[in-house]
Amino acid sequence: MSNVISLVNTQIYQQKKLILANVSLELHETEFAYLIGKTGIGKSSLLKLLYGELSMTEGDGSVVGYNLRTLSKKEIPFLRRKIGIVFQDFQLLMDRTVIQNLYFVLRAIGWKDKELIHKRALSCLQLVGIEKKAKEYANVLSIGEQQRVAIARALLNSPKLILADEPTGNLDPETSEEIMHLLIAVAKEEKTAILMATHDMQMVKKFPGRIIQVEDGGIKELS
Repeated sequence: MSNVISLVNTQIYQQKKLILANVSLELHETEFAYLIGKTGIGKSSLLKLLYGELSMTEGDGSVVGYNLRTLSKKEIPFLRRKIGIVFQDFQLLMDRTVIQNLYFVLRAIGWKDKELIHKRALSCLQLVGIEKKAKEYANVLSIGEQQRVAIARALLNSPKLILADEPTGNLDPETSEEIMHLLIAVAKEEKTAILMATHDMQMVKKFPGRIIQVEDGGIKELS
């Protein structure tokens, strides 16, 4: 099985400050793993390194086939086309309909054919069970529905990896469970690996997966 993430002795800096040291991590395709730890401890910094927001200056690493050590600014958009990113705050365009949010992303990554754009957007909405809301504006959806749209958006380009940063952080317990069931089901269906940052240990107990803990300026695997 090939790796979608491979980090070896990586140091992660943010504004020249060392956030995490000696990070080594492998994630196989189709694997589901949690990144756990307190808020503000470096989980988001690790995710930012993986999607090219932070540069790698020490150590070695690759994500979905891209070498992070030699990654150029020009390559970052192409790296991100192979990754789906789900944020805690959804980052939807609230003045557009659900399906227009997805059209916007597909056009931005180079899709041209209107019919194919519509087909792909609709099929991703169907995957997350929200196709009936396609023509509604994003700002009238419930928070759980908005997160479903965000997951649909992350799936648009058939990513090899989904990075989810506290995807249940703004949700009530019941909706959080729905979103977790959905993420796990979608990952199986689409054969996608997921690395999910969370500090919600209830979710980790309910939905078992690999657990990588961020603490004391580094990471370690929990059995």
